[in-house]
Amino acid sequence: MNGTTARTTAHPVIVVGSGPTGLLLAGDLAVAGVPVTLVEKRPHRVSNLSRAFVLHARTLEQLDARGLADELETAGRTLDRLRLFGRLTVALDTLPSRFNHLLVIPQYEVEKALHRRAEQAGVRFRYESEVTGLTQDADGVTVTVRTADGTDEELRAAYAVGTDGMRSAVRDAIGLPFPGRSVIRSVVLADVRLAEEPESLLTVNTAGDAFAFLAPFGDGYHRVIAWNRARDVPDSEPLALDEVKEVTRLALGRDYGMYDARWMSRFHSDERQAPAYRVGRVFLAGDAAHVHTPAGGQGMNTGLQDAANLSWKLAQVLHGHARPDLLDSYQDERHPVGRSVLRSSGGIVRLAMAKRPAILALRAALTTLLGVAAPARRRAVGQITGIGFRYPAPRGAHRLTGTRVPDVALAGGGRLHEALRGGKFVLITPGNHAGAGADREGRLAVERWAGDRRTVLLVRPDGYVAWAADGADAKAVDAALSAHVG
Repeated sequence: MNGTTARTTAHPVIVVGSGPTGLLLAGDLAVAGVPVTLVEKRPHRVSNLSRAFVLHARTLEQLDARGLADELETAGRTLDRLRLFGRLTVALDTLPSRFNHLLVIPQYEVEKALHRRAEQAGVRFRYESEVTGLTQDADGVTVTVRTADGTDEELRAAYAVGTDGMRSAVRDAIGLPFPGRSVIRSVVLADVRLAEEPESLLTVNTAGDAFAFLAPFGDGYHRVIAWNRARDVPDSEPLALDEVKEVTRLALGRDYGMYDARWMSRFHSDERQAPAYRVGRVFLAGDAAHVHTPAGGQGMNTGLQDAANLSWKLAQVLHGHARPDLLDSYQDERHPVGRSVLRSSGGIVRLAMAKRPAILALRAALTTLLGVAAPARRRAVGQITGIGFRYPAPRGAHRLTGTRVPDVALAGGGRLHEALRGGKFVLITPGNHAGAGADREGRLAVERWAGDRRTVLLVRPDGYVAWAADGADAKAVDAALSAHVG
C-alpha cells in the first residue's frame, strides 16, 4: 500500500459484488436512469466455477420482463419434472406461468447475459477493488476500496447495496451478525467428463449416508455435488477424483465413468440469515443476506428476486417519485421470503437424508400427501418455483394487492412482461382509462386487457400488484397513480 487515499464522488448507488444479484440490480438501476457503480474485488472475468444450475419459473418471469429469458432458454435445457425424496416426482407443466418448467443452465451463462445488459445500460464497473471500509451519515455512504495497485480510494454515494456473498464485507462493515449454522460439512464439488450419459437431465438421489447431484454444463462437462455423511473432514482436506466417484456410486449406484476432472473442491453448506436487510442507507441482497442448502435450487433465484424488489424502489426514491420510507418495504417483503426459503431448503435436505424412524415416517406421509393432495402440491411447487409468494398488503386493500401477476395477454397482441421492460409500472384497464397517467410518460405504460375483464390493475415494475379495483373511476385511478407511481 502506498499510503495515499483518493476521494471520488461516485454515482448515487454503489453495488458491491458482481454476481447475478448485483448485476441484475445494477442493470435495473442504470436502465431506470440511475447512475450506478458496481465494485468487485475479482478481476474482470466470468468464472465457470458456479454452484447454481437452475432457474425457476418466477426468476424466468423476472428475466423475461428484462428481455433476457428467451436467449437463456435457448442456451439451457428445460425440465418439466422435479424429483424429491427419490419416490416423489412433481410435475411442473401445470404451473400457471409461461415458464412451466425449470431451466437447467450454469450460473455463468446467466451472469454473461446480465453483465451485457448492465454494461449496455451504462453501469460503471470497478474491478479489482476490494471494500476495506464503509461509513454512513445522514446524507450518504462512503465506501473505501483498495485498488489493484494498493491505493485506497473513497467512493461516495446516496445508497450502497452489498451483494458480495456469504462473507460480505458490506455486512461486516455495518455490524450485522449472520446467525445460523453449518448444516452439511465436507460437500465435494467436481467438474468432470462422463463416459456414460445419465438417463435424465438432472440426476439426484440419496442412499444411506450419501447424496449426489449431476448437472450438465453444456460443454461436455458435468458438475458433481456429492456428500457422504460418514466422511466429515475440513474443507482444506485434499480431494481426489476417486473420492468423488466413491460418493457418487454410494448415492446413485454408479459413477458414470467419471474422468478428466478440470476442477475439484470441498465446501460446507450453511443456513444463515441477516436479521435485517437494511441498516440506514445500506442494503443487503442475495447471499450477503441469506444462505441455505442447495436443495431445491433456490439460492440464485432468491437473490435475483431480491434485486428485482429493491431496484425499482431505489429508482423511485432517487428520482423523487416516492418517499424514502418506500425503501422500508424491502425488508418487510423480502426478509420473510428468505426465512421461508431457509426452512424449505433445509427441510428438503433433512427429509432426504433422514435415518431416524420418526423422520422417515414424516417423509413417507409428506410424500403421500403431495402425491394425492393437489392443494398441498401446488403450495409446495409455488414455494420452490417462487410463483407462490405474495407480499403483505395494507388493511382493506383489494384481494389482489401484493400478488404476482402472470404474463397476461394485453390488447393488441402484447404481453405484460413486454410492457414491464424498462422498469415501468403498468396500468391494465378495461379500456375506459386510456388517458390515465399521461403526465407519467416513461414511468408508466397504460394497457388494456385482451379480454373482457373489468378489474383495474396497477402492476409494480417487479410484476406484483400495487393497487387494484373492481371498477374504478378516473379520480380513483389518478389517486392510485399519485400514491404509487408518484
